[in-house]
Amino acid sequence: MAYNKKVHMLRRLERKLLLRVAAYLFIGTGVLFLEHPDSGRELFTAVVIITCIYFALNQFWNYVHFAGDPYMLSLIFVLCSTSLILLYRLNPIYAARQFLWFIVGLTALAVSSKINYRKLADYKYLYAAGGALLLLLPVFFGAERGGAKSWLQIGSITIQTSEFVKILLVLFLASYLSQKSTELVREKQSFKGFKLPSLEEWGPLLMMLGISLIFLVFQKDLGATLIFYGTFLAMLYISTAKLSYIIMGSLLFLIGGSATYFIFDHVKMRVETWINPLQYAETAGYQVIQSLLAFGYGGLTGAGLGEGFPHFIPAVHTDFIFAAAAEELGLAGALALLMVYILLIYLGFKIAARARDNFSKLLAAGFTSLMALQIFIIIGGTTKLLPLTGVTLPFLSYGGSSLVSNCIIVGLLMNISSTRI
Repeated sequence: MAYNKKVHMLRRLERKLLLRVAAYLFIGTGVLFLEHPDSGRELFTAVVIITCIYFALNQFWNYVHFAGDPYMLSLIFVLCSTSLILLYRLNPIYAARQFLWFIVGLTALAVSSKINYRKLADYKYLYAAGGALLLLLPVFFGAERGGAKSWLQIGSITIQTSEFVKILLVLFLASYLSQKSTELVREKQSFKGFKLPSLEEWGPLLMMLGISLIFLVFQKDLGATLIFYGTFLAMLYISTAKLSYIIMGSLLFLIGGSATYFIFDHVKMRVETWINPLQYAETAGYQVIQSLLAFGYGGLTGAGLGEGFPHFIPAVHTDFIFAAAAEELGLAGALALLMVYILLIYLGFKIAARARDNFSKLLAAGFTSLMALQIFIIIGGTTKLLPLTGVTLPFLSYGGSSLVSNCIIVGLLMNISSTRI
């Protein structure tokens, strides 16, 4: 009885938060409806359906006595609502497609929140094989977009395989490290008092570095490379608490990355465009320049929804959706979205800290680190803090693969959080 009461309290809190987000979504929809009354009815229909699905998921969890975190669903509702509004403002076709992926993503979230995730620890080599297959398929059969060869075309559907490889990567590392962490912690050599990994421990570092660089060379996907290797180092540190892994792993990546800069033109172009986009103002630097102009034009409070010029930014609906938000919602709106992401990351690490077993801790920490890295890398590229990488912003950018994979991640995080009660 006490457990059921606790569950009902959690879901009631979640329902209250969802009501507030629904009000935010309908206000944004109303603004667009006033601007485009003829086409706004379609958006209203989509908004009503999406809102009903979120509340239906809340009621389903209440019915099955699911005790997962009550805040995460509301946070992704904020991001998905903002995405739907921005995409409809940019191009109603994008919004219509993303609406369908919202339904698929929420279904995946519901399923992943209720599976017995602890059984996933038994299939680590299956994850390794599946991840390798998904990495190789685009190399031989993939389509190239924006300089990266990361997409598979299946009929009318385009799938970005790297979005699902990252889930398999975290599952493999959580399974492997939860069993091997004791061996990896053993210190066998030091240099002037600084403890270094042993020769046996260099194996995982060199293997992951090689995979990341091969991925960079053949798929030309700098963003996915940074995310994969960064997640690997984060999980290795969380598992062993040895700073030497981070330092040596970072040095290895710096050496390998420097080599690719001198060998491969697409890597060199990304770095030079980052350093001085004005010298490539009419080609590779055009996106970054337009993004910075969008941030400047938006100012503190923004130009207003539908009043900016985000169409000047190529691929604004995918790589530069944050710039579009900053232009029309202003610095205040951009920081509000950033705070939502920070809260999502905070909850993820909180779930990891409270998990009861090593596999659950590593799984939650890995997924949270992965999401944090992806958010940091794409926002850093949009604001010229980092070289442009072309990864999507979770729950905000247009893209079905990204949306579904991140919904699976949030579902598993909520699943892990439900085991602490």
